[in-house]
Amino acid sequence: MAQTTIAGKTVEVTEEGYLQDHTQWNEDIAKELAKEEGIELTDDHFKILNFLREKYEEGANLTIRKVGKSGITDIKGFYNLFPGGPLKKASKIAGIPKPTSCV
Repeated sequence: MAQTTIAGKTVEVTEEGYLQDHTQWNEDIAKELAKEEGIELTDDHFKILNFLREKYEEGANLTIRKVGKSGITDIKGFYNLFPGGPLKKASKIAGIPKPTSCV
């Protein structure tokens, strides 16, 4: 576990850069994490990030299929918004742990 400063806030992160405490997340942290992934966040990105955070807090098992059935976007749209590992990247940017379905 390491400490780092993201968007002016000191947070603890895993070796892979996921926040240890999802309650430390805010939109500025999301924007900075997204920038590191080469993604500029739009309203569509935030809809997915908020969906993932909500489902995480409910204790749901997160999958790409679940996002595709969310009504926010389909699976193809999810891949377009978060290319190269959408659930892994979106979870990291959303400030929640890496889903167990991601390697």
